[in-house]
Amino acid sequence: MPGADQTLARIDAAIEGGQSRRQRAHLGWSVIGNECERALWFGFRHATRIDHPARLLRIFRRGNAEEPVFYDMLRAADITVWDEDPDTGGQWMVSEVGGHFGGSLDGVVKGLPESPEEAHVLELKTSSDKAFRALLKSGSVQDARPVHYAQMQGYMLQMQIEWALYMVCNKSDDSLYMERVPLDREFAQTQLAKATRVITSDWPPVGVSDDPAWFECKFCDHHAVCHGQRAPQVSCRTCSYATPEMDGDGRWTCGRDDRDLSSEDQRIACDQHIFIPTLFEKWAEIEDGDESFVEYRTKSNKHIWRNGKDGYSSREIAAAADLNALGHPAIDALRDHFDGEVVG
Repeated sequence: MPGADQTLARIDAAIEGGQSRRQRAHLGWSVIGNECERALWFGFRHATRIDHPARLLRIFRRGNAEEPVFYDMLRAADITVWDEDPDTGGQWMVSEVGGHFGGSLDGVVKGLPESPEEAHVLELKTSSDKAFRALLKSGSVQDARPVHYAQMQGYMLQMQIEWALYMVCNKSDDSLYMERVPLDREFAQTQLAKATRVITSDWPPVGVSDDPAWFECKFCDHHAVCHGQRAPQVSCRTCSYATPEMDGDGRWTCGRDDRDLSSEDQRIACDQHIFIPTLFEKWAEIEDGDESFVEYRTKSNKHIWRNGKDGYSSREIAAAADLNALGHPAIDALRDHFDGEVVG
């Protein structure tokens, strides 16, 4: 049969090229159930540029497109659905920890036959057949999908609602799984405390494993940065000068310039950027430093190099294909002779 591989490749390229490169400003309830606080910190600090493949982007799009279908099914069953916050006319939103932590609800429902007068936070998901069958076998979102469970617990806690309705559609055959989930206030508070630790930490927390081959690490978006195989992304959030403030709506400040940082500032970062030193702890040791530079010694080859004044800019470090080449005498000689910089 004649194929259409070129057409498929063009579609995938268009989808991938159209994805937003803007990273989420806040740490989300949708991910706080992740066991690895180090991964959460890397995500909050925008340490990794994440480019999703077209297939995953289509999965995201499919999930968003299914939400009106869920609402229609619930309303057809005489269940009241508030898919928007009646006070704002927009999406239901919750926020904590100085505006740095929160999320958006799929809705609130009331009138379930099991408890007609009880309001429920609504959480809607689509699922692969394999994951759906695992959920059916378990019979518990807490056991089968702990990240989803933590997400609902947070929404219930912040909305002051005692129940959630978890509704999942199998994308293979349209089977539905539904579960009523009670608020576990103590558990929700532990997740809020985790978020606070992650947001207020000045350096990466301990991860689930130091082994890059560990199964949770292998599939993590931050694998290469976490295990010292690639430099972090240059953004204000990976800079030593930046601080998430607790007195505003997700406010960040720069200690060098004594000013607030807009989301665009954070994304671009300035030329005075200096990486948070502990981002390099897996492959380099700190030798010296002050407010204008940090000097390192690479563990593998003992090369000495600087980030900041009289050294490599953060953009050069991020562009380096081989981090062990930093401080190599030949590279330093070329940079000095041609007044050049590392670009890749």
